[in-house]
Amino acid sequence: MINESNLDDYDKKILIQLEKDGRKPYSEIAKNLNISNTMVHQRVTRMKKIGILKGAGIILDERKLGYEWSAFTGLVLKEDSDSKTIIEELRKIPEVTECYYITGQYTLYIRIVAKSNEHMRSVLYDKIDHISGILKTESMIDFGAAFKRNVSVEL
Repeated sequence: MINESNLDDYDKKILIQLEKDGRKPYSEIAKNLNISNTMVHQRVTRMKKIGILKGAGIILDERKLGYEWSAFTGLVLKEDSDSKTIIEELRKIPEVTECYYITGQYTLYIRIVAKSNEHMRSVLYDKIDHISGILKTESMIDFGAAFKRNVSVEL
């Protein structure tokens, strides 16, 4: 199993540098840590290969793109065994940006974005409620994240 014990202090220091700026050049990281550029490259490649680094990408500002509404929605399924099929249908809905398996009264928990109240209603009632196997939905409006972060990398 891959876990933190597979990382040495250099790996962790590289991760800390990349978390601050995912586009930081390896040469700058190497200089900051007083190690070779090749060492940084090899370690980043290894951490990608074993799945610790899942990639680097851009973060879109949904509101500036016109998505003023966001909701977290719990899904109760008729049969939990249908979750794989339902997830594939949810993937087809661009307004569904996240989907989680959870415990408790819901089987799945999704995040939906919409451009307006009417758009949100349409996504819920015209798209999600028509997916075969969904028994019930319950939504909570998201007023914005107080914070969002990665887990800390400890040296």
